[in-house]
Amino acid sequence: MSVEGKKRVVTTHALYEMKQRGEKIAMLTVYDYTMARIMDSAGVDVMLVGDSAANVMAGHETTLPITLEQMIYHAQSVVRAVKNPMVVVDMPFGTYQGNSKEAVHSAIRLMKESEADAVKLEGGREVLESVQRILSAGIPVMGHLGLTPQSILKFGTYSVRAKEETEAKRLLEDAHLLEEAGCFAIVLEKIPALLGKRVAEELKIPLIGIGAGQFVDGQVLVTHDMLGLNREFSPRFLRRYANLSESMQKAFKHYVKDVKAGDFPNEKEQY
Repeated sequence: MSVEGKKRVVTTHALYEMKQRGEKIAMLTVYDYTMARIMDSAGVDVMLVGDSAANVMAGHETTLPITLEQMIYHAQSVVRAVKNPMVVVDMPFGTYQGNSKEAVHSAIRLMKESEADAVKLEGGREVLESVQRILSAGIPVMGHLGLTPQSILKFGTYSVRAKEETEAKRLLEDAHLLEEAGCFAIVLEKIPALLGKRVAEELKIPLIGIGAGQFVDGQVLVTHDMLGLNREFSPRFLRRYANLSESMQKAFKHYVKDVKAGDFPNEKEQY
């Protein structure tokens, strides 16, 4: 449900239909009420309450430290603002890996307490039991293959995944397994464009890319990156649509200058 108790326009079926008619899916991360309201009015199809909040909101080096309670808090903030887009929430590290009972318990908590529309899990065959169990509870699941940031300590690098034939074959097999299990969509992160194209062509469900090329069914970026709020992160796949870091810094400096000079507030700005 959304604000005012209305059902949201974008659903799992709506995304499936978008793929069928060749309409690209626009997805962005979001973590708070104010940003979600602005994003909603801009026509974004899917909002991802990403565990990337651990990086851009809390300053952690990886996504691993964020907790289920923190993800619920961010999701609640976003859902309060949203009218039209689907809201998908990342299940954080440690809430579904290796324990399918814990996975379904965590997913139910996330859905009940945030009123979001779906959850997202990283991984393929190794998390398939958790995916199936969550789906059996009636909770829509979005998959995530390729570079999976929750496994960064295992990979040891953020470099492109599935460049070699063996890993590419495994990714394709995992994508089919997730579709057969019942996932409504899959995020493909940082893989060769031609592999992204092949996966999108072979699967009926939407494939949403982040560094997976132009041939997939939609795109997702971390909002703080595409707005230029995070200036330290500059991968090839990132297109910056604004430089808000610079604009905000100028505004803050102007405010400090006015306060120091006694120019703010002026007579019109007081009671």
